[in-house]
Amino acid sequence: MGKKWPAVVAAVLLCGLLAVGGYARLAGAAVGGEPGSDADPLVSKSFVEEYVAKYVREALGERQGGGDFQWRVATVPAGQEFTGGAGMEFILRSGKAVAVDPTGSGIPDVTSGTNLTAGKAVAPNHLYIIPRADGRGLRAQTSVIIMYRGAAGK
Repeated sequence: MGKKWPAVVAAVLLCGLLAVGGYARLAGAAVGGEPGSDADPLVSKSFVEEYVAKYVREALGERQGGGDFQWRVATVPAGQEFTGGAGMEFILRSGKAVAVDPTGSGIPDVTSGTNLTAGKAVAPNHLYIIPRADGRGLRAQTSVIIMYRGAAGK
């Protein structure tokens, strides 16, 4: 055991020196330079906020298909049609209207969980979704006010 003891001590010391040297190197790399220098540039808060906001807008635009998804209000005179683009949502707020559906597929009524077919009355305060830009929408029987979001056809 007397001959192995110096070898063990040498191995432990070598490992310790390597660990201390590695730590010192990492600590030196972390300092990197003077704040504001080329090695450690400063950025303003407004730059970071603008940079992040740009990428958040892009991410939301990709997720939503890039459409306009702000609620808008429209008045449709009696006898006129209001059709929607793909994904448009609308709510009849006042007046009377019937569904327009040239495809025969219907307009999903999300509120009641039913399908509104051509010529049937549009229920007030129900959320409807136009699945495709194929002419589906409503025809006003009286002057109506609707809320909608997404691309409107006419």
